Amino acid sequence: MFLSRPWKSLPNTQTAPRSTIKVMSWNLLAQCLIRSNLFPTSSKALKTSHREPMIHAEILSHSADIMCMQEVDRLEKLSPILEQAGYSSAYATGPGKQHGCLIAYKQNKYNRVDELVIEYDKQEVREDSSHPAARIGSSRVTKNIGFMVALAEAGADHQGVIVATTHLFWHPAFTYERTRQAGILIREVLNFRQSMKLDHWPCIIAGDFNFTPDDPAYSLLVGDPLTEVQSQRLHMSRVIHITIDPTVPPATKKADDEEGDGSEADPDRVINNSRVATSSDGLLSDLELTSLFINGVKLRSAYDEGQRAQRDNGTSGDLYTFGDRVSSPPTRLGAHEPMWSSYTHYWKTTLDYIFFVDTPEHNINVAGYLNPHRTADMEAGLPQIGICGSDHVSLCAELFLS
Repeated sequence: MFLSRPWKSLPNTQTAPRSTIKVMSWNLLAQCLIRSNLFPTSSKALKTSHREPMIHAEILSHSADIMCMQEVDRLEKLSPILEQAGYSSAYATGPGKQHGCLIAYKQNKYNRVDELVIEYDKQEVREDSSHPAARIGSSRVTKNIGFMVALAEAGADHQGVIVATTHLFWHPAFTYERTRQAGILIREVLNFRQSMKLDHWPCIIAGDFNFTPDDPAYSLLVGDPLTEVQSQRLHMSRVIHITIDPTVPPATKKADDEEGDGSEADPDRVINNSRVATSSDGLLSDLELTSLFINGVKLRSAYDEGQRAQRDNGTSGDLYTFGDRVSSPPTRLGAHEPMWSSYTHYWKTTLDYIFFVDTPEHNINVAGYLNPHRTADMEAGLPQIGICGSDHVSLCAELFLS
């Protein structure tokens, strides 16, 4: 029904783990976003009658403890499948969107304590302005959200984990807006944890971030300094879109809120319907963006660490990484992310991650991960019957907590 992939176990050098958490993340490709012209090689794989059984089977095949999913629609079909398999779930969607983010967790392992939805469009990033829009510091309205839950371990309420998922704004040219959203997400996850006095709980943050490992947002999340090239990308994307300033003269007729818009099929498309930002717009400088991410934690990536360990162990026979594809220095964080996490006829890239934050009380190590698909298996372009029901590849990793 779908192409299964080998599991890569890593040698454990730690003492016996206190617990393990198996985490999956997957952008399911919402049925409401599918346009056949965007997936010309997918044919029958675009039809719900073929796609849904593949997606449901692959979700359950991971037997994950916690699952983060994006572009989830048709809940009336997915929810019973999850419930029957012993999962509870929480779902949230951005304003006016027909698809959303879902966090599922094994009922016999966790109890939900609380949950929080954050709308990036409404989140303030500065206090030094009397103008509301400048305090928000956004370059455009995107309707994207971050969604998080606090999960207590069944039978041990003082132990647990904070789980967050997100689907950041998709348009490749809006680097600044995505970086702002990523900074808000980590800030709000930590605030959520602190508000419940659960600072000893580790955090898992997984989803479709819509940026590559050489992006400014990735570097800031993992604690790397911005490169000159990254600063330039941020600079070029500091604009004010017509959704923020209605006086901007419209250049195109069609809105570009959703990834499925045929008008946006070209990923190198320039930013339309926008003007250059001025200081009164309140967009954050590189220094201010960096300070948004400086909060005492650096995110770690399950795949970047797992695949790096495989290579360091000399067991990298079928290892193909983002760094191999873009000639990134192997020492740079992000170089060992999957070579691809989204692969279609028109666009092929790495956008999906499983990040985690450990605490002084809990050291986290990557125990294993699901091998990404080989390029040769995806060459026809996803979704593809017998391979994968989405245009994104599901990620799954096991974490040891000690």
